[in-house]
Amino acid sequence: MRRIDTLKNGYKIIQDDKAFCFGIDAQLLAAFADLKRAKTVVDLGCGNGILPLLLYPESQNCFFTGIEIQSEAAEMAEETVSLNNLDEKIKIINGDIKQIKKLMLPQKVDVVVANPPYMTVKAVKENATDAKSIARHEVLCSLEDLIAAAKYLLKPNGRFYMIHRPYRLQEIFSALEKNNLTPRRMQLVYPSLTARAEMVLLDCRVNYKPDLKMEKPLIMYDSTGVYTKDFEEFVFS
Repeated sequence: MRRIDTLKNGYKIIQDDKAFCFGIDAQLLAAFADLKRAKTVVDLGCGNGILPLLLYPESQNCFFTGIEIQSEAAEMAEETVSLNNLDEKIKIINGDIKQIKKLMLPQKVDVVVANPPYMTVKAVKENATDAKSIARHEVLCSLEDLIAAAKYLLKPNGRFYMIHRPYRLQEIFSALEKNNLTPRRMQLVYPSLTARAEMVLLDCRVNYKPDLKMEKPLIMYDSTGVYTKDFEEFVFS
């Protein structure tokens, strides 16, 4: 069933309980991405359009393009854009990023962001055509497909921001190197002080010299189960 939710920045977003609704990872990525001096931003696998909505208030000089392969999600994203009167600032393309060369011109984008499926096809336990399975697993797009599309789109000095799972870092670094993308900043996100890292944020640059900076670890909850001050300031300020 579809519903309309209101974000903290005042924008409204259309979501469907049967599909994959946005979570804290989208908000983390929006907080981590730096769009200074950017004019063009592409969200690979935009889902219902959450990232452009989160990023736009701080980057109103940017033009956003969201690419989404699932037609129903793309339709919701388009409706969300119109609902917020942002048609002149955000464009949604219903297309396959594996066919990125048919969708957009090369080396024209300042920033690419992506909150991709975290799990491989081997991890699929349910119906592989189910919308939630596609959002969580690499059913229609692999990690290498995603990173190759980002490299194709980015200008020579472009930036690529992604959130993913730490256990896949070896694959991520390998795919980045293959596409001449260099990790510039990395930040690990932990549920608590005693838990293992659950998410990793990456800031990558095209043809950049190897010089990885590890940001301060981000702890989500304190011992009482409440968001830490650092986390609240990072995500919600």
